[in-house]
Amino acid sequence: MTRAQVLDLYFMDARCKLIEIAAYLDRLDRATGEADFRAQAFRDALRHLASDGAGRAAEVLRSLSDPTDQPVDKAPGKGAVGAWPG
Repeated sequence: MTRAQVLDLYFMDARCKLIEIAAYLDRLDRATGEADFRAQAFRDALRHLASDGAGRAAEVLRSLSDPTDQPVDKAPGKGAVGAWPG
């Protein structure tokens, strides 16, 4: 596809998601109490969006994922939290 075709197909969807992320960050900043590791992990992942070149999606995913390769004996909770606390 050409860049114009990509823009025609995906720009409005990406625009919507970008506004949703901005609104999420605004809500997080207005909230009271301490944030946990997920807030920092999210902000760290955002830095990859501003980088040049391909591979941003992989870098965002990698920055939120557990880099270890050894299984844990017992999961620390009932479900996934979306970011690695390590």
